[in-house]
Amino acid sequence: MRALRILLITAVILGGLFAIADRLAVNFAESEVAAKVRSSQGLSTEPEVSINGFPFLTQIASSELDDVQVRLGGVQASAGGHSVEVTEVAAELSGVRLDGFSSAVADRAMGSARISYADLGKSAPEGASVSYAGAERAAKGQVKVTGPAVELLEGAGFTIPAFAESALEGRTLTTYSTVSTTGGDTVRLRAEELPKLPVPGMDKTLRDAVDYDLKIDGLPSTIKLDKVTADEGGLRFSGVGTNVSLAG
Repeated sequence: MRALRILLITAVILGGLFAIADRLAVNFAESEVAAKVRSSQGLSTEPEVSINGFPFLTQIASSELDDVQVRLGGVQASAGGHSVEVTEVAAELSGVRLDGFSSAVADRAMGSARISYADLGKSAPEGASVSYAGAERAAKGQVKVTGPAVELLEGAGFTIPAFAESALEGRTLTTYSTVSTTGGDTVRLRAEELPKLPVPGMDKTLRDAVDYDLKIDGLPSTIKLDKVTADEGGLRFSGVGTNVSLAG
């Protein structure tokens, strides 16, 4: 009986030591992978990396991780020379194949991120601001784009004739733009309808003023954006990638 007790105590101690060693190993691995991701993706800050599953050491022995979560910082969107921060950037990777810690490739990755309306406004053409369009329009993937008529048109390079100035002065234009993705790394805003303006030729200029693209820089190139939704907080976009290089 005493021998059995000693055996059980020994097993508990060894199990505890294994668990400690396992957690130390996973913490080291997370730090190494984070450094590699930062370097390979050219990020301004080091991402947060979580390697899930227990035990970790058996995953290392097989050179494959079941589930890795990465939260990125320093991701930017750019449009017309303007640059804004993309927030809540995350990727969930499965089937991550390791080559030591020099490189890692995930069989599949699901990525997501968010841009606030304030940041959308910063990247919008001169004079335009972007805001929530309400629940009904947001369900259709639409946002509200507004701005002073004179500022919008002049910002787009249109010279307003003298006879039209009085009709446009103090007038605010409002359009509703549908948001979509294109090219796997770009969010596109396109106005569904344009307000009627008193001068022929203004419609095309107004469309040039309110329609624009946002290119997302910093996501792994193999994650292709394929979905974007609008809600009260801004735009949330997501995508899926295969054979995603995580490091190296």
